[in-house]
Amino acid sequence: MKLGVIDYGAGNLGSLRNAFAKLHQRAQCITDPSEVDSCDKLILPGVGAFGDVRALIRQRGFDEAITRYAASGRYILGVCLGMQLLFDKSYEFGEHQGFGLIAGEITRFCNAPRVPHIGWNRCFFTQEGASHALLRDIDDGVFLYFVHSYHACLSDDSTALGVCDYGDRFPAIVAKDNILGIQPHPEKSHSAGLQILQNFLSM
Repeated sequence: MKLGVIDYGAGNLGSLRNAFAKLHQRAQCITDPSEVDSCDKLILPGVGAFGDVRALIRQRGFDEAITRYAASGRYILGVCLGMQLLFDKSYEFGEHQGFGLIAGEITRFCNAPRVPHIGWNRCFFTQEGASHALLRDIDDGVFLYFVHSYHACLSDDSTALGVCDYGDRFPAIVAKDNILGIQPHPEKSHSAGLQILQNFLSM
């Protein structure tokens, strides 16, 4: 299987590749949009501000390649900011358009005790999440590791697989058909995070 990780010049590529190496799966950095279509599964990572990363993706020519890949029905997983990029838009330092693959918007925490939200938090499954392949062999209420100041607000609650509370209740894991997203860092979430990545590989 060819597992591609989009490399647009910024992101947590090293830690993700190391995590997949522990699962005996090579993750190949994709630096050229023409390589995207040859991948069996695709990871969209992200670190930084939404607008800056969105601009980098456009500059590197990945927009059409990612949209075309998502439409092919093959699985794509957005991680952290990569998950947020899957949504319609973000209000982080202005208003920025996302890929529009999952309906909803990215907004700043309003009632959080402090921002950013950094550290471990419990993730509870929705009805959809309890039976979803991405969360197979994961305990409900699992602790996962987060680093973010903005969170998703869903237009369709059925796309949430797992939710967390941090002053505001927010979706931490989402799915719409072959489009998957996880707000916490699976590569920093120890055995549970590795299991989620293994589940993704097995889907």
